[in-house]
Amino acid sequence: MKKNNFKRIIGKIHLLLGLSSGLIVFIIAITGCFYAFQEEIQNITEEYRFVSKEEKPFLPPSQLEAIARKELPGKVLHAIQYHGAEESVEAIFYQHDPFYHFVSYLNPYSGEVLATVNMEEGFFRFILDGHFYLWLPHKIGQTVVATATLLFVIMLISGLILWYPRNKNARKQRFSFKWKKSTKWKRKNYDLHAVTGFYVFLLALVFAITGLVWGFNWFAYSYYKVLGGEKSLVYQDPILNKSKLTVEKPIDKVWVIMKTKYPQAKSIEIHPPETDTTAIATNANPDQGTYWKTNYHYYDPYTLEEIEVDHIYGKLANAGIPDTLMRMNYDIHTGAIIGFPGKVVAFLISLFIASLPLTGFYIWWGRKKKKEPTTVLEES
Repeated sequence: MKKNNFKRIIGKIHLLLGLSSGLIVFIIAITGCFYAFQEEIQNITEEYRFVSKEEKPFLPPSQLEAIARKELPGKVLHAIQYHGAEESVEAIFYQHDPFYHFVSYLNPYSGEVLATVNMEEGFFRFILDGHFYLWLPHKIGQTVVATATLLFVIMLISGLILWYPRNKNARKQRFSFKWKKSTKWKRKNYDLHAVTGFYVFLLALVFAITGLVWGFNWFAYSYYKVLGGEKSLVYQDPILNKSKLTVEKPIDKVWVIMKTKYPQAKSIEIHPPETDTTAIATNANPDQGTYWKTNYHYYDPYTLEEIEVDHIYGKLANAGIPDTLMRMNYDIHTGAIIGFPGKVVAFLISLFIASLPLTGFYIWWGRKKKKEPTTVLEES
C-alpha cells in the first residue's frame, strides 16, 4: 500500500471517529478539568470537614457508630473513617441496591453530628456523573463513556500517524507555533490541533487507559494480566463461619490494633461487619491525597485473628508490581500521584484534550465548506 493511500485511510478513520465521539470526549475532558481540584475546593467551602483540636482522645468507633446510626436509621453503615486531629470523622452510609451514599461528619472528640450530606447531590457530584456516565443511567452511561474513551485512544494513535509530516521542510512546524501576523486563522487552528495533539499524546493516552480500567471489566482484567497480575481484581470481604466465641466491642479493638500498627497514618477506616459472618475490614492510609499506599487488613470479629485475602486490596507489602499499578490507577488518573503539581498537569492536559474535538471539527468544517479533501491532514 502506498504511503499516501495509507494516510488517506488513517485520515478517514480519524475523521469518522472524531465526528462520532468528539462531543463525548469534550464532555469527559471538560468535566475532568472541573473535578481536578474538587478536594481543595471542598476543604475550603465545607467547614464541617474540620474541627478544633482538643487535648483528649478520639471517641472509639463503637460510640461513633451508635451516634451515626441514630442519624440515619435503617441505612447501612459502611464504614467509620478517622482522619487527623483537626478533621471530622466520616460515618459512611452506602448501599448498591437500592443505591444511596450518605456521609455524616462527626466531631471525633464529642461525637457531635456536624453535617449529614447526600453524596449523590451537589456540584461536584453533577460533574462526576458527567465524567463517568454522561448524566445517563449508570449502566448505559458507563458503556457510552468507555466506548468513546476507547475510540479516543484510536484517534490519538491515528492522529500521531497523521501528524508526522511527509515533507522534511514541514517537520519543524509540527513542533511549535510559528505564527506571523499574516497567518490565517485556519492555519492557526490547524496548528492548535496538530501541535497540541502531539504534545499531549502520551499523557492523554495515560488518562484514557486509566479511565478504561473503570469503564470495561474486560479491559481492566486484560490490562492486569498483561502486566503479569495473578490476583483477583474484585474486592470482597472474607466470609466467616459464625463462632460461639465473643469479643466485646471488636471494632474498638481492631481500631486500637490499627493505631498501633500505623501510628503515623493520615486516616484509619473501620468497616463494622454487616452480617454475623462478615469480617471486620479496616485500612490505614499513610498519605494525604492519594490512595495507592493504603494497607488493607481483615479481622475475625470473634477471635480478632487476621485473615489474608487473594485480591489486590491487601497489605501493600504483599502487592507485586501489577497489583501496585492497579492500586495506583485512580491517583494516576487524577494526577494526585505526584501531588498538587500533578493535579495542575491533569487540569491542563484535560483542557488541551477538550480543545482537540473543537479544533478538529473546525478543520473538517472549513474543508467541507470549500469542498476540499477531508480525510488527510495537510502535509505542509
